[in-house]
Amino acid sequence: MERPIQVEVCLQNGFLETETPVNSELSHSPASQPEIAQLPEGTQWQEWFQRWLEVLNPDLSPIHSYELSLRLTDDREIQALNARYRHQDKPTDVLAFAALEDTHPQADEVPSSLPLYLGDIVISLDTAQKQAQTQGHSLQTELVWLASHGLLHLLGWDHPNDDSLMQMLDKQQFLLNTVGLSTPDR
Repeated sequence: MERPIQVEVCLQNGFLETETPVNSELSHSPASQPEIAQLPEGTQWQEWFQRWLEVLNPDLSPIHSYELSLRLTDDREIQALNARYRHQDKPTDVLAFAALEDTHPQADEVPSSLPLYLGDIVISLDTAQKQAQTQGHSLQTELVWLASHGLLHLLGWDHPNDDSLMQMLDKQQFLLNTVGLSTPDR
């Protein structure tokens, strides 16, 4: 019998920790801050990633155990990361920093007693809020959509052309459906 997949999610609320000076043009008025009550709890994220890895069954870890980091932040921080690592000095919705050099590590490269670290997903709550309003769904749905996109990147998915982008978007919708969420046609 195959072992069930396990996942450990390290949730960081960078948006909630960041203190922006009041006189900064990037400061957030209370009306522009995402509804904190709409943000999923750490256990909810844990359940979603657990379910996604079960259905994706990446078979990268000999013990079927994975770790990843999810950071919820603001446009200012994600813009700095985007400029530094992608050379695009503008905010974006989600960044994924895969820890794996190759989507299929060799068995002798993966410790058999430790969870496999997949990498980091960073999501801008500012951009997610705008996109949720534009798409006509909740902030939670947008966050889950972006997190599923980031997870696929951590597992080696990419979208260099329209066909691969459509495949990835279809897989994201599938992942949302597996946790009981859906999005209007994007």
